[in-house]
Amino acid sequence: MTSTSTSTTGESPMTRTLQSYVHDAWWSPADITRGAEVRDATTGEPVAIVSSEGLDLAGTMEYARTVGQRHLGELTFHQRAVILKQLALALTERKAELYELSTRTGATKADSWVDIDGGIGVLFTYSGKGRRELPNARVQLDGPVEPLSKDGTFLGRHIRTTLPGVAVQINAFNFPVWGALEKLAPAFLAGMPTIVKPATPGAYVTEHLVRIMVESGLLPAGSLQLVTGSIREVFDHARLGDVVAFTGSASTADGLRRHDAVQAGGVIFSAETDSINASVLGPDAVAGTPEFDAYVRQLVTEMTSKAGQKCTAIRRAIVPLTLVDPLIAAVRDQIASKVVVGDPRADGTTMGALASIEQRDEVLRQVQALVDGGGRIALGDGQNPGEETAFLEPILLRFDDAWAPRVHDTEAFGPVASVIGYATPEEAAALVVRGGGSLVTSVASADPEFVAGLTRMSAAANGRMLVLDRTDARSSTGHGSPLPNLVHGGPGRAGGGEELGGVRSVFHYMQRTAIQGSPEMLTAITGVWHAGAATRDEAHPFRKSLQELRVGDRVVSEEREITLDDIAHFADFTGDTFYAHTDEAAAAANPFFPGRVAHGYLLLSFAAGLFVSPEPGPVLANYGLESLRFITPVSPGDRIRVALTAKQIIPRETDEYGEVHWDAVLTNQEGEIVATYDVLTLVSKTHEAVAA
Repeated sequence: MTSTSTSTTGESPMTRTLQSYVHDAWWSPADITRGAEVRDATTGEPVAIVSSEGLDLAGTMEYARTVGQRHLGELTFHQRAVILKQLALALTERKAELYELSTRTGATKADSWVDIDGGIGVLFTYSGKGRRELPNARVQLDGPVEPLSKDGTFLGRHIRTTLPGVAVQINAFNFPVWGALEKLAPAFLAGMPTIVKPATPGAYVTEHLVRIMVESGLLPAGSLQLVTGSIREVFDHARLGDVVAFTGSASTADGLRRHDAVQAGGVIFSAETDSINASVLGPDAVAGTPEFDAYVRQLVTEMTSKAGQKCTAIRRAIVPLTLVDPLIAAVRDQIASKVVVGDPRADGTTMGALASIEQRDEVLRQVQALVDGGGRIALGDGQNPGEETAFLEPILLRFDDAWAPRVHDTEAFGPVASVIGYATPEEAAALVVRGGGSLVTSVASADPEFVAGLTRMSAAANGRMLVLDRTDARSSTGHGSPLPNLVHGGPGRAGGGEELGGVRSVFHYMQRTAIQGSPEMLTAITGVWHAGAATRDEAHPFRKSLQELRVGDRVVSEEREITLDDIAHFADFTGDTFYAHTDEAAAAANPFFPGRVAHGYLLLSFAAGLFVSPEPGPVLANYGLESLRFITPVSPGDRIRVALTAKQIIPRETDEYGEVHWDAVLTNQEGEIVATYDVLTLVSKTHEAVAA
């Protein structure tokens, strides 16, 4: 490992008082004498004063509940998703400004990429998933219809609607951009306004992030507010319908969770806290194997990325007893040859400073606690460098006693990890669980049996597990990288909260409610047609543009008789000569059929011919079927007809067409249901768009 000198040349950044953004205006504290001073982590130079002295937090929260809720509530999921994409593009255009500020936190360019580009990527991801996986509506359906009466006049349905309050996010210092955006995106998509409270050391980066979004002109009124400074009284003003999402220390989260507003007031509290994450090396992954090399690279990356200041960083390297010494030697060599600690502005630097001198000193106190608890320093000296900057070299400890309590309950939130050995797979899993609940555990092994066993024994103690082997080592996003598609959070010490995970996190800001009523009322509430609700058999619905089409528009076809020749021809033409369609005796012996029957796909094909309006028009394409079920067999001589009803209409915000889901019910001459399914089509919004 080498070091670069600290840069102290050039003009010092001007110290300024950070502003908050409340009531859709920038606000400055009148008195900054009690404000906190933030310094450049690399140079020690003053950067900003942070204070919320005099800010009306109660009024700020009420503004979100009223103005923010109203303006976001006017938008559908898809409209909000489009705004998220536009915000991502606006931030991309100006991200160089955020990179420049990020260096003052001690972050290298690679560190800043994870924070800034990673945060922008979350907006892009949620924009895409919102438009693909949520309806272009304000109500989301959860699960199928529940029949509550024999005659179909009384139904049940679960729906999700936006919580009526404000989402207050209290963020940690290590990711001033990603931390804000990964909480904002799902809340915004759900229709819930957000108040961002960044941690003081990186608040100046978050403030500039919000400035860019405000200056884009894209934010609906009241949808996003920023408080730089303390919000200690937040729970005094929180009420039912509000969500407080916290990222930080486990001890602070525990205190917040005990507040009366959470215990008895109905305020939802979600915590993502520090955890003693583990990485397990499989017995097969000996030195020289791709899995061993991948494990070493990952461990060094997690020790040095963001100077180890990540809630997902590896704190416990759990390795076979015979591989403890080879691993330590390999990590020492990797750090010596690859890691350069120094000013993140300097060429060649791979690891910057910690967020502050205070943070550096706190890490060293925890290192000493680990030593006092049985650890021996195997790499680094663990001594305070005594400089007025926040640099610290990587520190690797080893514990001869794998069950020493301190290694499983003490986190040095910096470039620090500990190596412990295990004798059996069962012991490895037990050591993982001994951490008391983690955000993530990784395992490097090419042995499926070992990996499967470890996962079964320890998955419940983790929010996420990553498996590294020679196949995915190059493509893996790494142990410490939460992805917007996958859940981020963990049980126990990790906070018990859950963030990200695609649209799962959107639902954290929505209330699930069971609705009971008639088909007509459920159709009105949900915007989705329910069997038994009113229908309209006017002009063929395929002749209507999206602008003209209404839920409940229907076409009922004429009947068509199914002949034995039809069945024989379909079997010969397609090659589907399954005995139920070609052998009378064998079909009759089958408990499901009365004899030779028609192919299910023959019936679907005939049904399409019965309901289609073939001339060019608003219907552009059929792109699939959903929920197909064959109910009653069709024998030669039976007659079928189909009723096709517009069930759900989903305009696409950025296209000249939308999606229509049609309820299709195929019946026979006795009125018995033969098949049910949804037909999915793309339909032009207007007739003019078709002509164009």
